[in-house]
Amino acid sequence: MNIKEIRDLSNEELVKEAASLKEELYDLRFQQATGSLENPARVRDVRKTIARIYTVLSERENAKSAE
Repeated sequence: MNIKEIRDLSNEELVKEAASLKEELYDLRFQQATGSLENPARVRDVRKTIARIYTVLSERENAKSAE
């Protein structure tokens, strides 16, 4: 998910997406620990997407408080 797609979502959708990505990250870490992870780069992608979501949410919050 790129930044443009993230910015197009509402705050509620972003929170839901972050929650589902956190669950996926948990599953990926479990797979990594057991040695059954097929795509180790996916862990990095999920972490970065979660960070992008939280960045957009904080930008919106800061913009709202600055008004």
